[in-house]
Amino acid sequence: MKPRHRRFAWIGAGVLALGAAAALVLNAFQSNLVFFFSPTDVAESRAPQGRAFRIGGLVEERSLKRASDGLTVTFNVTDTAKTIPVTYTGILPDLFKEGKGVVAQGKIGPDGVFHATEVLAKHDENYMPPPAAAAVDQAHRRAALDQAAKSLQH
Repeated sequence: MKPRHRRFAWIGAGVLALGAAAALVLNAFQSNLVFFFSPTDVAESRAPQGRAFRIGGLVEERSLKRASDGLTVTFNVTDTAKTIPVTYTGILPDLFKEGKGVVAQGKIGPDGVFHATEVLAKHDENYMPPPAAAAVDQAHRRAALDQAAKSLQH
């Protein structure tokens, strides 16, 4: 084999190895990627089925119920426009309260209930994850527009 051909073979092998490494990194990144959806997105079937994602909003008042095992809880997450029931088995964060912001990670079941594997609560009075805050603001604007449209119809 001529030195020129050998050099091309090494360059080709290097490009192939680099391509394989990039493909593996992108595949790992895609399988660990978790998207955020609001309750309105989930209710309108814009969230993935059978794949983990995050849902965020406010814990609906008087929706928190604890099972007799002491670890399983059910509650509703709302963006003030739509509400999604959530079930979680585990220890809730100390800051988890009704009427406060929450982000839960898990999957939506065939029964329409979000089965959370992780629940995160906000850390102070003013903080809400930016996507959750945007979803709540958008839902407020949408509700105001709907209310205005209804009042114009009457």
